[in-house]
Amino acid sequence: MAVRIRLKRMGAKKRPFYRFVVADSRYPRDGRFIEELGYYNPLSKEIKIDKERTVYWLGQGAQPSDTVKNILKKEGVSAKCNKETADTCEAE
Repeated sequence: MAVRIRLKRMGAKKRPFYRFVVADSRYPRDGRFIEELGYYNPLSKEIKIDKERTVYWLGQGAQPSDTVKNILKKEGVSAKCNKETADTCEAE
């Protein structure tokens, strides 16, 4: 099962709002997910993410999408965590 951390689009037409979710890569963008990690509002530039759970999932081998990787970098969460470095990875 290839697990990804990606954005799930919500909100009304022309008023996007996204949630960070952990989902199987085979599921549709707005479909079923495993866990919700936070949200991102591009209109107000508001970002809230559970850094502890994000580091956990990165340590379990979840791959962030390109957009999520950029947002995590801005928020100070290392997207380079993997199964081998899970014990040394932490939210800064």
